[in-house]
Amino acid sequence: MAREAKSDSTGFDIDGLRQLMELMEKHDVTELKLHQGEAKYLLRRGPQGVMPVPAAAPIATQAPPIAATPVAAASSSAGTDAPAANDGLIEINSPTVGTFYQSPTPGDPAFVKVGDQVTKETVVCIVEAMKVFNQIPADTSGTIAKVLLKDGDPVQYGQALFLVKPN
Repeated sequence: MAREAKSDSTGFDIDGLRQLMELMEKHDVTELKLHQGEAKYLLRRGPQGVMPVPAAAPIATQAPPIAATPVAAASSSAGTDAPAANDGLIEINSPTVGTFYQSPTPGDPAFVKVGDQVTKETVVCIVEAMKVFNQIPADTSGTIAKVLLKDGDPVQYGQALFLVKPN
């Protein structure tokens, strides 16, 4: 028995369309142009599988900083002099979400270390966001008092990276 194709009032084969869509997905085809007589069809598939991955990545990276926040709070409450040590210090904050790196490449010396003098233009670290390496300037003049993160630590927008004693 021959199978009858379901079609709408224009004679369009809906089952055939479904089969084409399945084939496009199976073979990762994003665009297909068809010419059947005078009828012309253009089928396009969006990057469904690609878009959710980057959107899911920030959600996954947000969990570790939440866990890191209590650790930082615990370490500052463990020493009673820690809050006093931060008095008068200026924070250098991250302008983006990403991954913190102290040096331009692994094995190179850090951009800055505790005790180094910095100016507003001094690059203090790199924050990598989606394979883009953003150089972070100090935006203040002074002496690096504390490095708050380690290489490879996740960074949130506005998170403090360094403490600087102003000149």
